[in-house]
Amino acid sequence: MKTNRLNTIFQLLAMIFILSGCEDKYTEQYISLEPVYMSYKDFREAVKTESTHLLEKPGKIYYKDNYLFINEIMKGIHVYNNTNPASPQYVGFITIPGNVDMVIKGNIMYADSYIDLIGIDISNPANVKEVARLKSVFPYSVPPHESNYRVGQIDDTQGVVVDWSVRKVRKEIEQIDYPVYPVFFGSQFADLSMSTDASKNSASQTSGAGVGGSMARFGLIGNHLLAVDNSTYYNFDLTNATSPSLETKTGISSGIETMFLSGNTMFLGTRTGMRVYNVTDVTKPTYISDFWHATGCDPVVVQNNKAYVTIRGGNVCGSNVNRLDVLDITNIKTPVLIRSYNMTGPYGLGIDDDVLFVCDGDAGLKVYNASDPYSISEHLIATFKDINAYDVIPLGSSLLMIGADGFYQYNYTNLNDIKQISAIKVVK
Repeated sequence: MKTNRLNTIFQLLAMIFILSGCEDKYTEQYISLEPVYMSYKDFREAVKTESTHLLEKPGKIYYKDNYLFINEIMKGIHVYNNTNPASPQYVGFITIPGNVDMVIKGNIMYADSYIDLIGIDISNPANVKEVARLKSVFPYSVPPHESNYRVGQIDDTQGVVVDWSVRKVRKEIEQIDYPVYPVFFGSQFADLSMSTDASKNSASQTSGAGVGGSMARFGLIGNHLLAVDNSTYYNFDLTNATSPSLETKTGISSGIETMFLSGNTMFLGTRTGMRVYNVTDVTKPTYISDFWHATGCDPVVVQNNKAYVTIRGGNVCGSNVNRLDVLDITNIKTPVLIRSYNMTGPYGLGIDDDVLFVCDGDAGLKVYNASDPYSISEHLIATFKDINAYDVIPLGSSLLMIGADGFYQYNYTNLNDIKQISAIKVVK
């Protein structure tokens, strides 16, 4: 009897020991976005000119020598001859995987291509040629993706991620070790870049450069290309145009959205405010001041002693604040808020003397007389409502505007009768 009891106890103990060595397992089924790769070899041999390419997801714009350059987000750049603004002529499409930003110095376009910086000879825009490449100078990044799905494991040794495939995944997981899926956020340059003053920036004009919009993160000072991503400042030496070199790479802030150059002063639009640096020595950006505001996405443009900042809330941008801030920067060390104006969902903006252009998202393009910074909202000149406006470049008498619906040009010579003179619509 005693022996049977002991056997029973030993069996129970053995069972407990066996079970204690096992952990509960669970099987989960879910929809996942799995990365689609392009090999590094194919990626670095992809730059070419195509005769046609649909305008589907327009990004940033750039203008030089009567040529218009429109980014197709993460795909490349559309080129148009804009000698006659009433009828832009399609020249071709430059395939650049992972491209979001660009600047042009002389006949060389410098553009981001995922992790690389490339130089492209555009002497003949219809037949371009890659002439320079700096490999792996930017962080590894991926295309934007649906936030409703999980993102599968990314292996950066396989190449760059160029797309996503939706798959049903069934996976066994441990209860105490729930899987954490690495998320690589969209391209460091994708949301929106570094800017040159579209009509006044002498530093850019004297270097044979074109002009970009307020959402840019690339720009030029003399023989240097400056760029920013979310938290890093880059300075590339372009003295040898076909052999650029990375001189400076340094962390300077966080949540950087845009960069605007005015002379040797760099204005960063961040998610918490405007940050100002002196870049007289481009190898060592020197902090000057900050202007803090509610969390939101915000480009900056500057003219004379005033800075104009749009703040957009919602989604990844943070709060629900949507407004235009006008700042007095007479003393650059202590920017002072002059007045704030409510907006609907503002993106880029541009200033030409007293004329202020604001891209207010779904509310369209708004044009103001900004001569009195205390009463801008009372001096609305015009509104173009039936468009989704993203960014603008004012050129003295004509305005270039890009939006979700396509590209538009306006003649604002007569402010009492601003006219749309041409459009390049997105193909849906």
